[in-house]
Amino acid sequence: MDPVLRLGIIIALSYLLGSIPTGVWISRAFFGFDIRGKGSGNMGSTNIFRVLGWKWGVIVQVVDILKGLSAVLFVSHMFGGEMPFNNRTPFEDETVIKLIAGAAAVLGHVFSLFVNFRGGKGINTAAGMLVALAPIDVGIAAAGFLIAVVISGYISLGSIIAAITIPLAMIFRYNILHDNIPGYHTIVYFAAAIALVVLYTHRANIRRLASGTENRFSKLQIFKHKQ
Repeated sequence: MDPVLRLGIIIALSYLLGSIPTGVWISRAFFGFDIRGKGSGNMGSTNIFRVLGWKWGVIVQVVDILKGLSAVLFVSHMFGGEMPFNNRTPFEDETVIKLIAGAAAVLGHVFSLFVNFRGGKGINTAAGMLVALAPIDVGIAAAGFLIAVVISGYISLGSIIAAITIPLAMIFRYNILHDNIPGYHTIVYFAAAIALVVLYTHRANIRRLASGTENRFSKLQIFKHKQ
């Protein structure tokens, strides 16, 4: 198969995988409405938790994470032969294709073909992709997410902090701790680009956080401030 055609198929399949609107399909199939018309209007797991309850929220979150993880892990079984472009990165050819497939899955979630390109914010799908590529840094980001949520009660704030933490953790580990991160000079920029996408998709949340009108999950907030 022609290398350019092969890459195009991988990107298309990864995009379609990421485009699966888990929250929308579940809300329509089991509850008879579109989740985007309830709560915050988003199809992601945070809104599912808020409107449909924690069990459905967990299901949507796991499936959305698996979309990114699957695009990265299973794409290697589809890839073989020469690259359609000159690979100047420190990564092996297969890893570069995995990065491209993961990015396509995230874009698929954000701009879902199945719901008129009005998708979610991409945080779970990006997390699934990065778990396969940078598990240590994702673990550090997950800790940052949990700390932010139990202190503030804001899922959106935790997601933003987690997205920013991943490239910062890589920079700190590589330059300060001198850890060996294969392909660091490529993946750190890739992680930074993902963080920018997450910030963009959370722009409304950032405005609400700044104005004090963001929805808070009080049950998740362990350390509450006295009024």
